[in-house]
Amino acid sequence: MPPTTPTANRQLYAAVLQSLLELPEFAVDELHGTDEDGQRIVATALIRELVRSGSLESCPSEQGERFRWVVDRKPLAIDSWITSQLSGTQLKNTPHEDRPRERLTHLGAAQLRTAELLAILIRTGRPGESALHIGEKIVNRLGTRLDLLRDMSHAELKLISAGVNQPAFCQIMAGIELGRRVAAAADTIRQRQFRINNPAQAIEYCLREFPLLAQEAKQEEFHMITLDTKNKPIAKHRITVGTLKNSLVHPREVFRPAIRDAANSILVLHNHPSGDPTPSEQDLTITKRLEEVGELIGITVIDHIIIAGANAISIQEWRAT
Repeated sequence: MPPTTPTANRQLYAAVLQSLLELPEFAVDELHGTDEDGQRIVATALIRELVRSGSLESCPSEQGERFRWVVDRKPLAIDSWITSQLSGTQLKNTPHEDRPRERLTHLGAAQLRTAELLAILIRTGRPGESALHIGEKIVNRLGTRLDLLRDMSHAELKLISAGVNQPAFCQIMAGIELGRRVAAAADTIRQRQFRINNPAQAIEYCLREFPLLAQEAKQEEFHMITLDTKNKPIAKHRITVGTLKNSLVHPREVFRPAIRDAANSILVLHNHPSGDPTPSEQDLTITKRLEEVGELIGITVIDHIIIAGANAISIQEWRAT
């Protein structure tokens, strides 16, 4: 007979779930255990719930129904998942200390799983599905592409769970946008505090501040960063897009925003879509011309960085070697 104490039930759930996690694909009749010891019964119930939550997917075959784990699923938090099963589907039935809001209060938001953060935004579930279950389904469906959540429509989220009503959708989108604005504000402060005193710092800054230019740009783009007297960035300016030529990267266009920003110096950069950051003769000629003009008007060109994918080269260092 299956054990009936809470501790025994938890142990049985953990044993069955652990055995399932070791199998990439399976059918119910392939599982170990007997109906008498309760493992087959518990496994069948857990499989049904794992399919419902999006961790497992059903794969009908000629031999019967089989199940496999969703490839891009998030790792299953066994203890929390078992607690949710044993405590019922409503958060009010979950132990007080295990509820997302209480855990956030005591541990801080950074310690919560993504599903728990979503549950706080969703707030309320529906019959048979708690806010936490809804959050887990969303996380399991998105897998490693959590970034896709920001562009999902209400209809798309409702396909994952009908429990995402209009208020829940609005709260999720508001939370994402607020997080984006907080991150942008923090990034602005960090940018203002960062000092560029050597080629390594110039490369670090360019790779961090221009990730899409380095990874995704299909054309060459020339950018300029203005710096104050302490070599702290003031502002970023895109000068031109297209194959770099002397006629395109004209000193007038480069230094006009620098004068407007009252810059003490500037850092220039551009990308090589080819993936090879090695400077061309054209790159070296443009750099020398800008340095000469900068010397005349009193705005120093501290470096010219070329980025290509995850790699970058400082022309200052290149010429010194």
